[in-house]
Amino acid sequence: MELIKITRENLETEHICCAISSNKDCQVRAKKSWLNARLNEGLVFLKCNVRGKCFVEYIPAEHAWAPIEADGYMYIDCLWVSGQFKGQGYSSLLLAECIRDSKAKGKKGIVVLSSKKKAGFLSDPDHLKYKGFLIADTADPYFELMYLPFNEAADKPHFKSHVKKTGKKKPQNGFTLYYTNQCPFTAKYVPLLEKTAKNKNIEFHTEHIATREQAQNAPCPFTTFSLFLNGEFITHEILSEKKFEKIISEKAAG
Repeated sequence: MELIKITRENLETEHICCAISSNKDCQVRAKKSWLNARLNEGLVFLKCNVRGKCFVEYIPAEHAWAPIEADGYMYIDCLWVSGQFKGQGYSSLLLAECIRDSKAKGKKGIVVLSSKKKAGFLSDPDHLKYKGFLIADTADPYFELMYLPFNEAADKPHFKSHVKKTGKKKPQNGFTLYYTNQCPFTAKYVPLLEKTAKNKNIEFHTEHIATREQAQNAPCPFTTFSLFLNGEFITHEILSEKKFEKIISEKAAG
């Protein structure tokens, strides 16, 4: 299988797997703009030459948009192989190339965000363990930082202390959503959630994380999307309007 690396030269012409619309689509524009700004920081977006979600995105951990301490490691933003491409070895191929590239660049190992049980938008913990990854650290309520050290002497990465206990954060009433443009879906769904909250007269605040420094000091390990209600963490999963309406009904009624 041919692997294609996104560069500044082909960024405009190549699709980015998780959003296969034209460059006029808000999701594609947001994601490509975010990618373009990260390329000089060592970000790699590598995809199989297929039409669909079959790619890995990784970056030196010092530049990761995550509240972690993992100097000298490579951080996987996303490893996604979906639908018709599953079971064909593509995930192993992409991960192997990430490992090869990271070793060639002198990294200590690979770091990736996962969870106690398989969850949407997070790497599958069982698959990672099968590939030799270990649990480096945990954070409430279910996040796990997993790592694959390239030698036994490599120091263990960890979450920043402020996200170890995901309890109350800002004493802000109503819903507060922290998000980045690392995932193209936020460009579509954040405005829809804002509209839903407005229609239901629900207090809803958004905090757009626009810099690495903001992301590394964000209140949740998953900075792409994290929803809080009255300061309490609710979910990291990017929500459709229907799922958000269900949360409103269950947690914010009255």
